[in-house]
Amino acid sequence: MKKLLVLVPVLSLLISCMQAERNCADFKTGKFKFEHEVDGVLKTTLFERNDSIEIETYEGKIDTASIRWVNDCEYILTKLHPKSMAEEKAVNIKILSTKDDTYLFEFGIVGMAQKQRGTATKLE
Repeated sequence: MKKLLVLVPVLSLLISCMQAERNCADFKTGKFKFEHEVDGVLKTTLFERNDSIEIETYEGKIDTASIRWVNDCEYILTKLHPKSMAEEKAVNIKILSTKDDTYLFEFGIVGMAQKQRGTATKLE
């Protein structure tokens, strides 16, 4: 029983030390790069974000979206000039962890359970 009483606080301490770093404020604005694979081909998205607008360049096309910050680590993107019904849907983005000049994020359509993950690198 004494071993268990000692083991529980030690395990709690170890688990609390393993929490991911989240310096989200460092990534609210700037220029970023997101690389992802589509059908086995590496694609790159470049985007620049300030506190209210994100401008994205993907395959030579430029899109602009408004940003509504939910908190320091989560925001909602809504395209300003959607070209289809699918583009009209807002995207929720949540920063899960940060490290140096990168952050791991989760994103998906608002209201949908399906989420994807990616890593973005801050360029400036």
